[in-house]
Amino acid sequence: MVLSLDQAVIRLLVPLAIAMLVSGLDDLVIDAAWCAAWLHRKLRPRASFFPPGPLQLDSAPRHRIAIVLPLWQEHEVIGRMLEHNAVSIRYPDYHIFCGAYPNDDRTQAAVGRAAKKFSNIHLVLCPHDGPTSKADCLNWIFQHLGLHEERYKTRFEVIVMHDAEDIIHPDELRWINYYAARYDFIQTPVLPLATPIRNLTHGLYCDEFAEYHTRDMPVRPLLGGFVPGAGVGTGFRRAALDRLAEAAANRVFEPEALTEDYENGLRMFRLGCAQAFVPLARSGPRRDFCATREFFPQTWSAALRQRTRWVTGIALQGWQRHGWGKNLGEAYWLWRDRKGLIANPLSAAANFVFLYGAATHVWTRATPLALGVARLTLACALLRAAVRIACSARIYGPLFAVFAPLRAVYGNVLNTAATMQAVARFAKARALGRPLKWLKTDHAFPARSALLEHKKKLGEILTGSGNLSAAALQAALATKPADLRLGEHLVQLGALDEASLYEALSLQQGLPVSAPDPNEIRLAIARALPEHVCRRWRVLPFRVAGVSLYLGTPEIPSPEMTAAVGEFTSLEIRFHLMTPAKFEELARALL
Repeated sequence: MVLSLDQAVIRLLVPLAIAMLVSGLDDLVIDAAWCAAWLHRKLRPRASFFPPGPLQLDSAPRHRIAIVLPLWQEHEVIGRMLEHNAVSIRYPDYHIFCGAYPNDDRTQAAVGRAAKKFSNIHLVLCPHDGPTSKADCLNWIFQHLGLHEERYKTRFEVIVMHDAEDIIHPDELRWINYYAARYDFIQTPVLPLATPIRNLTHGLYCDEFAEYHTRDMPVRPLLGGFVPGAGVGTGFRRAALDRLAEAAANRVFEPEALTEDYENGLRMFRLGCAQAFVPLARSGPRRDFCATREFFPQTWSAALRQRTRWVTGIALQGWQRHGWGKNLGEAYWLWRDRKGLIANPLSAAANFVFLYGAATHVWTRATPLALGVARLTLACALLRAAVRIACSARIYGPLFAVFAPLRAVYGNVLNTAATMQAVARFAKARALGRPLKWLKTDHAFPARSALLEHKKKLGEILTGSGNLSAAALQAALATKPADLRLGEHLVQLGALDEASLYEALSLQQGLPVSAPDPNEIRLAIARALPEHVCRRWRVLPFRVAGVSLYLGTPEIPSPEMTAAVGEFTSLEIRFHLMTPAKFEELARALL
């Protein structure tokens, strides 16, 4: 007997609805725990329930912190990442260790340039060519860390993991330092950078991380679960890592694991290490969320690649390597982390059945039982959509969040494709007896406008770099005329030279400093803009490369400057800072 499509849809309705209802009730448990924790904080407001304030962060015993960055072919982003974070992090005692491979010269060079500017940045070379896995690179960084400690008679008490594209919140290390007094494993929130509504793929990451790091992650420890590492913004007490090394033949990070960050959270939980997820709260002068910001994949293919690795590592390889847990709480969270193997394809089928039924009205022929179960499932789905919208709106605004249900449908198709691909890859590797291959995600670093949110004040950069004493800064601030900028005042006082000032401005603004020779600039390029525009905005063209026009200026580029200059060229404008003396020299010679 051959069923028609209508009959097949009606028969699928009940089993699909029941399966989705079970998943929805599972999510309802998390919602209930989340609400209960919120009510507990409101009804019994004790200090321990709330995030620490600035005074608590400042008064916490200070640990020496090492940030570790595993790198492979990250030359396009790592230089800007290091420079930006080095001048924005508001924590005095930290070093950055960048792991690179002998056959990746460009990444080595980019790290080397940053290390010349900042004494707390170090290049670590793996003993073999790459690429290997991220975990393998991390292990070699950890070994080099020990050698650095022996050489300089010091000890890093906290290790923090990050990636090459991360914008580290200026207060992140302060929060990790505070929690490290009580916890061995600290995970801080991670949030994708804001994206236009039209970008479905990156917008999906915004919704998912907003919900997961608002709701799921804080609830996990409350229900007896482990806190998984997110791969970035993850802090480890050194003593806990030493315990992990002893338990795993000195392999702190498992080289074979595709999701070593997630796995380390589980391994440390089983060793009895205390774990904490730092609440998603606002911090710092700007009162923005204390979270690692970064770009996630922007296209279907890139997201599919990353999610295939996530499903393979967390659900399949994790099942193979760690089973189903040693207690009920652990088993429950392993089930939640792995249920996508079933839930993703079933959700795709359920979406098809729902849309087909809505279009054809075939549901009018379904039994009352089927309709009743379907209504309950729909109610759970609407609740899920409401929770996601609320979480997304809190971070990205209501206009962006209102499209979360549409992105969820798109995400369901994407996750289903990733699940199928992961199962196929895992089955093939098992059948052939081959190890699973690491699928590297390409990284992008944000534009300058996104980085300026975390920029330090000029005085902080000058004193932090040793170019200016704190006493000289205070004296200059006390005597500075209201209509004069601090840097200009310092130069007039003789406390600072122009070169040092513009080096500090370069770090603050994320712009390079250039000093081209007038004889090397072609006259046609120097006059690519009208003279009155160059003199009005104090800009001077000095190079054309590809589709870009390079402009030197002694001023900090403003949106008004960019818009005004952009009216006279179709090329992409790239600003470089120049000292006033160099700009006047070029203007006299070329304009």
